[in-house]
Amino acid sequence: MFGATPERICAAGRLGYSRAVNLPFQPPLEPMLAKLTDEIPTGAGWQYEPKWDGFRALVFRDGDEVFIQSRDLKPLDRYFPELPPALRANLPERCVLDGEVVIAGPEGLDFDSLLLRIHPAASRVKMLAAQSPASYVAWDLLAFDDRDLRAAPQSERRQLLEVALRDVAPPIHLTPATRDPERAADWFHRFEGAGLDGVVAKRLADGYAPAKRGWAKIKHARTADCVVAGFRWHKNGPGTMVGSLLLGLFDGTGKLNHVGITASFTTEKRVALVEELAPLRENAIEGHPWAEWAEWEAAARESGQRMPGAVSRWNRDRDLSWEPLRAERVCEVAYDHLQGDRFRHATTFVRWRPDKRPADCRYDQLESTAPFELMEIFGR
Repeated sequence: MFGATPERICAAGRLGYSRAVNLPFQPPLEPMLAKLTDEIPTGAGWQYEPKWDGFRALVFRDGDEVFIQSRDLKPLDRYFPELPPALRANLPERCVLDGEVVIAGPEGLDFDSLLLRIHPAASRVKMLAAQSPASYVAWDLLAFDDRDLRAAPQSERRQLLEVALRDVAPPIHLTPATRDPERAADWFHRFEGAGLDGVVAKRLADGYAPAKRGWAKIKHARTADCVVAGFRWHKNGPGTMVGSLLLGLFDGTGKLNHVGITASFTTEKRVALVEELAPLRENAIEGHPWAEWAEWEAAARESGQRMPGAVSRWNRDRDLSWEPLRAERVCEVAYDHLQGDRFRHATTFVRWRPDKRPADCRYDQLESTAPFELMEIFGR
């Protein structure tokens, strides 16, 4: 079989993919990566694409055989049972694609719905697939029939990809691409409301380099002033170091909502924070806005929601208990964007803000972008 060496067959088997595919190379394949940059690169020789906020996924298709591989080289097929039939119906008979699995909701891309799919019960995955079906957005063609395209320049791969996917229908999509930096800048701002989190720039002359950070990614970054209302101990144990600070923002009703964490501290700073925060621990639970965290934890176990004292949905043995602080200190953090009413990723600590009142830390300080109409990308 073409490209099916014993070593590759064994590697595929370790992934849970028991049969080799008749393709120029076998799964797994480490995806090409991007390096974070501050600005969109300009000048000749660049291609720009929206940066999708989903699960990175390589798709291997050989006739009826379809394998969806995650960024960390694991199978994704069982979590998205609605995708293999759509991939068989839309893709060339033998090909390898790189792209992203996303779920589009009424307000844009819904990353939380993706997270819910990583569940051990097949019945629950099936139910979620019916309620919130996933889509696959392709942006690269790595193999076509017997041809390995990884050494081909980006410009050629994009041209072949457009030909290969010219007749695709939802839920399979071809990502937009442009060579105009002004249009890329427009995408950077306009697509944000749909949940896309930036722009990726690729050199037209470059090949596909697995595991190498050869692309440039430009992500949204801004700052917010947040109330520090609690913390978690470092994994070394209570009393050793501070692991993360729990952040809060007030909504229009005056409720302090848990919006995420910041954990970007050096070891020295983590040690110093133990003493620095000690005065705020005194009588902190009395009148604390999150005093009912114990009840939230019980509810979180049932719902899977992430509350300050909740159990991790990925590791139920992981201790996510927290220590309350009197909600009197404010810090400035850098974040990329909001997912619902929470920060999408962990934030970066910038500085303490002794000049700011906790009551001034409200959602209305955050920059808001109206949802972009996803049909411009997903529609026909």
